Amino acid sequence: MTEFSRLAQSLWAKKRSDDGQRLWLPLIVHLKDCENTINWLFNHWLSEGQRQQLSEVTSEEDIQRLVKFLGFTHDIGKATPAFQTKPAYNGDHQLDQLLIEQLMQNGFRDLASLNLSSARESPHAIAGEAILESFGVNPTVGAIIGGHHGKTASASPKRQIKDYTANYYQNDNQPDLQMAWQQVQRELVAYGLHTAGYQTTADIPTLNQPEAVILTGLLIMADWLASSEYLNENPDKPLFPLVTTMQSATDINLQARFRDAITTWQSDDEWVPAPLDRNRGPYQVRFGFHARPVQAAITNALEATTDPGMAIVEAPMGLGKTEIALIAVEQLARMTGRDGVYMGLPTQATTNAMFARVNDWLERVADEQSARLSIKLMHGKAQFNQMYKRLPNASNVNSTDEHDGAVTVNSWFGGKKSILTKFTVGTIDNLLLMGLKQKHLFLRHLGFSGKVVVIDEVHAYDAYMNKYLLRAIEWLGAYHVPVVVLSATLPKIKRNQLLKAYIKGKYGRRYHQILKVAPTGWEDTQAYPLLSMLDGPDIKQLTNFEGQSDQAALTLEVQRNNQDDQELIMRLLKQLREGGIAGIIVNTVKRAQDLAALIPADVPLMVLHSAFLAPDRAQQEMKLQAAIGKHGERPAKLVVIGTQVLEQSLDIDFDVLYTDIAPMDLILQRAGRLHRHQMIKRPRRFQRPQLNIMGIKGFGDYGDGNEAVYGKYLLMKTDHFLKNQIKLPDDISTLVQQVYDLATDIQVPGIKAAAEEFSTKLKAEQQKAQVFQICEPQLKHGQSIHGWLDREHRDIATDQQASAAVRDIQETLEVILIQHMNHDDFLLDGRRLDEVAPAEIAQQTLRLPVAVTPNITKAINQLEDLTRPYHARWQDDIWLRGVLVLPLDQKLTAEFSKWRLSYSSQLGLSYSKEE
Repeated sequence: MTEFSRLAQSLWAKKRSDDGQRLWLPLIVHLKDCENTINWLFNHWLSEGQRQQLSEVTSEEDIQRLVKFLGFTHDIGKATPAFQTKPAYNGDHQLDQLLIEQLMQNGFRDLASLNLSSARESPHAIAGEAILESFGVNPTVGAIIGGHHGKTASASPKRQIKDYTANYYQNDNQPDLQMAWQQVQRELVAYGLHTAGYQTTADIPTLNQPEAVILTGLLIMADWLASSEYLNENPDKPLFPLVTTMQSATDINLQARFRDAITTWQSDDEWVPAPLDRNRGPYQVRFGFHARPVQAAITNALEATTDPGMAIVEAPMGLGKTEIALIAVEQLARMTGRDGVYMGLPTQATTNAMFARVNDWLERVADEQSARLSIKLMHGKAQFNQMYKRLPNASNVNSTDEHDGAVTVNSWFGGKKSILTKFTVGTIDNLLLMGLKQKHLFLRHLGFSGKVVVIDEVHAYDAYMNKYLLRAIEWLGAYHVPVVVLSATLPKIKRNQLLKAYIKGKYGRRYHQILKVAPTGWEDTQAYPLLSMLDGPDIKQLTNFEGQSDQAALTLEVQRNNQDDQELIMRLLKQLREGGIAGIIVNTVKRAQDLAALIPADVPLMVLHSAFLAPDRAQQEMKLQAAIGKHGERPAKLVVIGTQVLEQSLDIDFDVLYTDIAPMDLILQRAGRLHRHQMIKRPRRFQRPQLNIMGIKGFGDYGDGNEAVYGKYLLMKTDHFLKNQIKLPDDISTLVQQVYDLATDIQVPGIKAAAEEFSTKLKAEQQKAQVFQICEPQLKHGQSIHGWLDREHRDIATDQQASAAVRDIQETLEVILIQHMNHDDFLLDGRRLDEVAPAEIAQQTLRLPVAVTPNITKAINQLEDLTRPYHARWQDDIWLRGVLVLPLDQKLTAEFSKWRLSYSSQLGLSYSKEE
């Protein structure tokens, strides 16, 4: 460290007191730590595809130089009096005085009495940007320094030094005081240029916006890692710790410090995707079965591409789209230089089901490569997933152990760093949030830009969510990220929107001029199954799948049912006299509970919806799978009543199905649970699958509840085009396109008013979604990231609030239900509260209905009063800190805000207005 002046060596970057010991970290040490770290991350953590992306504006060698320059200069804004005179966070004035004296002993003057009136106007990230740009660094690079704490300035800070001169040089007009600061800043800039391999700041390349976003994310990651004193707060695993004030920069061996830190931190191996095994067949190798004709054809088509971008797979329920996607992940990762995957799904239930499948696949991949690969389950209840909880922590797997590969959880990648985990399975919110203006968004873009992205059940997202999805797709296109989209019931308008969004993101607004190859009629095809893919700027479609499918065609008998609930249940029970498994899927929780209450006690019944405690719902799902899942032991008779959770999350089979009227694609999804499994011996009267549509009072009249959920327009079109007989899979695409194609409106009598209302709401939803959205990628050379997050969504403080923002749902409150009686507290299963582990108590949660908590602030205040008796015991517990409690009485009921709430393990939480 002797190459630095005494001035530079005396500057501090971090300071704190700990158990009477005063600690600090010299600024030049932290700058070198970050330079070494970001350089290592660039070469060893970024995927090959990310490095290629960054090198598009210049050469990889030049980007390597820039990365080192960014790492060293990122905190140069701390080489200012505004920062160096900041007090310690814990108020240790003696530590402050000690470091001020050190600065003065090494050449800075008159700091002891310095009081800067506007120091807050020059936070060190912005100060660093201002300093670098004053030395001639171009704004596209300067903005990265200014944004490395999560958000960039609206514009280049051209007047910062002029307007707040004393913040940078100690005084507005005394050259003798200013000289030391100017000298040390010049020294640090010069060293940064030299260590990176630049002669002058003119050598630094001008960046494009997408590349600048990735580099900002990489710098944030490097800074966070280089600022971590210990791995996961474990003092036995030091990374970049502070040193005592008795030590100076010259006492620290920087290379040994970095080498030891990165050895401790690195606990994952790199995934190197291998070519597909053509001899045994990839599906046989990974899943133990031979590919179906559709699977084989899609895999072969993807293998034949030269610049794969997006692949949209439309195929029937139960065909094996998940296996297609996982094989595609291996293909596309190898072809595009990616080293991870994100699998996105609509709900926590579908995500949990998919996690098990992805984890099994990853275990085979890890074992084949003898590698340790980390996976992340990304949703609000991930910590309660039993399979996820059983995975070993990466830091506890000894790197010297002989092993055949392992799937682990890497705890360092938590919180905002979660998406940086190479293998992730999560709810779709994680992808939609790519489009939301939110601090540290750069990290999310960094994480996604290195992965293959798979989007399952893409038809399940409404107009508001779709706007965020399309914006995310544009950015994935800009990063050349391969995307696989799966759906059984995709409207062609959404298919076309997805393809065009990706092309636009990759090639810019004038993509029409680049688009040269596309099949005739590609936008209107109703072929099914269908593969639509982007190979460079070319659109290709596969519609012919040779070979004999083992999926049996199914003809559904469709009946409209307009009976009241009592008559409906009587009819159903009559049908079940000889046995059978009946499913009833309705559109609201309350309707599910009302119907369940009509089922006689001697008839086996299962109810599933979102208003159950998490353990009760998990148990219900397990019971349901055990009874009517693919390998279940089917009972002689069973009625299953549930909401939309039944239409996509569970692989179950009904003999007969009743469903509330819903848009065509959702009806078909629900129908996919009807006679789903072959080789089942069914009761005589259910030899042919029967689909009963409820809630049609007359054409155009579907009841307030159904119309409130889905709107009259789509229900009218579904009612009109729904035939008395449906052939699966042949009719799927035709029926979906008929409902979602605006051109077919003229075929539906009396649709005009509903269509106008639908159009008005659609536009309003789309406009609302744009308020807090980031802009589309700016591909013009030299476009900086200044203002990228202006007007960020400031009401977002939690993951729940972020998810609500991209789903356009009203925020709801999650509570822990307990039973309070005889002056004691119990879980609802009867166990005493003080005898249960906190982690298990934390699972006893559900969300209160929106109707019960219209005023969130008022509801929180009421619940905090109810929680107060438990607060003292729980406030220091990692599982229970900050939770809200709703105590129920001996009958499992409670009065809350003019509502009467009651809970049962069979029906879930119900509510009614107090008289």
